Amino acid sequence: MIETVKLSEAQKKSRRNRNIALGLVLAGLVVLFYIMTLVKIGGVGN
Repeated sequence: MIETVKLSEAQKKSRRNRNIALGLVLAGLVVLFYIMTLVKIGGVGN
């Protein structure tokens, strides 16, 4: 039988905020790599 952990509202809010922050960081990295790729392939800096 699997026992589940009951999270308090504060823990749920903290987990949600942490997940949102991680999502934003990952999205930022994707955008950064995309821009770097466009610059490298397109030769915009030259």
